[in-house]
Amino acid sequence: MSTDDDVQQGAPREPGDTRNDGGPQGVRETRRPQGAQDSQEPQELREPQEPQDLREARAWQRWHEERVVVVAAPHGPLSLTGTHWLSDHPDGLLPGVPGQWREEGEEVVLTAAPEDGLTLDAEPLTGRARLAPDRGPAGASRVARGERRLVVLRREGLWAVRDFDPGSAARHAFRTIDATPYDPRWSLDGVFRPYAEDRNVRVGNADGRERELGLGGEVAFTLDGTEHTLRVAVEPDGSLWAVFADATSGTSSYRFRFLRPPAPDAQGRVKIDFNRALLPPCAFADHFICPFPPPGNTLTAPVPAGERNRVDA
Repeated sequence: MSTDDDVQQGAPREPGDTRNDGGPQGVRETRRPQGAQDSQEPQELREPQEPQDLREARAWQRWHEERVVVVAAPHGPLSLTGTHWLSDHPDGLLPGVPGQWREEGEEVVLTAAPEDGLTLDAEPLTGRARLAPDRGPAGASRVARGERRLVVLRREGLWAVRDFDPGSAARHAFRTIDATPYDPRWSLDGVFRPYAEDRNVRVGNADGRERELGLGGEVAFTLDGTEHTLRVAVEPDGSLWAVFADATSGTSSYRFRFLRPPAPDAQGRVKIDFNRALLPPCAFADHFICPFPPPGNTLTAPVPAGERNRVDA
């Protein structure tokens, strides 16, 4: 689809349109003597160029505002009120969750009575339903009870049900995300160094359990004259994901944060922008299972940039 720039700069002229490119309307084209040089556009007619730092700061502000909206959405991370592992409830009865949920091989079987008030794909559910893990956002989960969304989850062969409730106390207490305004000092040039083979390391998770974390390489960057590295996962689209801590973690910043650099170029060059350091989901609800930073991902330097903490009213 054409953009406004395409239309203005690349559209063919209608018959009889004799305007100059970039000149005022109504001025007819005239022939120059052969070899004549184009005159330079007067200074006062040039389009002023916004400094790159200012453009980046505006983009960061939009990103920050969108993050606050996403976090506070009805089925955003603030609405998670529980993650219930079926292995902890062999009778299939989950605290505060209607129905009976049992694992059967590669599926979860949900049994519901009319009084449970559950729906499956927006239709009332009575009887049994076989469920696979939900893949989309929480708001698109197959099972619901009113405004609540019951999300089926599987991690390392274990099944769980997550309960997202827009009426959660955390969501209603939330005011904003404390974030440091954009500073070009924290947008760094880095280099991605892929591993010959992906590596799995076991790390602690926010729920007190250990799980594997897949790593595909590391990024190297220089901060205040010192080279640092972060071990990263490689996403299916080629972008990177790091879990890191720094000298501000647990004091002026949350105990750890996420970073999502874009896909490196063919030479491995990548932008490491700590202005867009993210609070992990467990900063908004205790029921997420966020991984802690792997060995080597705790920076000795302070990084007072990006998202720092959740702010409640």
